[in-house]
Amino acid sequence: MFRLDELIARLGGELVGDATVTVRRVATLDQAGEGDLSFLANPKYLSRLKSSRAAAVIVGESARDLLADRPRIVTRDPYLYFARVAQLFNPPAAVVPGIHPLTDVASVLPASASVGAGATIGEGVELGADVVIGAGSHIGAGVRIGAGTRLAPRVTIYPGCVVGANCLIHAGAVIGSDGFGFAREQDGAWVKIPQVGRVVIGDDVEIGANTTIDRGALDDTVIGKGVKIDNQIQIGHNVRIGDYTAIAGCVGIAGSTQIGARCMIGGQAGIIGHLTITDDVVISAGTLVTKSIHKRGVYTANLPVQAHADWVKNFAHLRHLDGLADRIRALEQRLEEQDSA
Repeated sequence: MFRLDELIARLGGELVGDATVTVRRVATLDQAGEGDLSFLANPKYLSRLKSSRAAAVIVGESARDLLADRPRIVTRDPYLYFARVAQLFNPPAAVVPGIHPLTDVASVLPASASVGAGATIGEGVELGADVVIGAGSHIGAGVRIGAGTRLAPRVTIYPGCVVGANCLIHAGAVIGSDGFGFAREQDGAWVKIPQVGRVVIGDDVEIGANTTIDRGALDDTVIGKGVKIDNQIQIGHNVRIGDYTAIAGCVGIAGSTQIGARCMIGGQAGIIGHLTITDDVVISAGTLVTKSIHKRGVYTANLPVQAHADWVKNFAHLRHLDGLADRIRALEQRLEEQDSA
């Protein structure tokens, strides 16, 4: 529990109203009750502000005077402030050092490490202080993991990979599996190209459940500092992702693509290989990226949902675009001939 003046002292912002009000958790405007701190981040929920039963509310500067009957924390970015308050109320569980007896550990680990039941750790592994290895996880030979990083159960990190400090890797993630690299014989048979690079992950990276990141073929696959990767994402070999980029669920990124810093990639987007995407690009959900993007901005290549009958009609028109273009060119040619006569 925190008093509002304690939150202001820790996180800043302007307090309007009773500074001694104590809050015990953060909640949405609809669900908040006595002792709850809520937030208004989107103006479309303004109508719910007055009906909310929250004890106090985090609001933007434009909503400072809209709720005079209870305390407000006024800040430039209410959603960001909410996130920081939520971290205060929900800190990570304390690391309990120790190696479970049902493990197979072939490296010398720091005394602060926590290793769960059934985990296996190969030779030459280096762990920083306070690293957590979840139950059933496998850490290959020569892996390096920075201080404060936490692995949920059943994470697999292949040999030689590097994970930075204060990372969070969720259950089922696979780091460093072979990239999809093959050459083809004349008869169609495939010849595997050994994948001898690594995966190198920066500090403060979060990787979602069942996400896979392939090791490089020759060079490394590199995930920059502060990158956030959702669940069930495939990142191919030799991909490079810049600092603070965020990628939503079910995205597929083919090999040797370079993605800049601070990008946002929507769910189920697909990016073909050997492309370059510059910094500060937003790719909408479901977009297929087939060429490099050299200018920052928002890019979309999908159709909005519509009634099936409308979609059939519109697609039928699309099928005739080539013929329509030919007719227009023929008409233009005839007009040119008439003008020159």
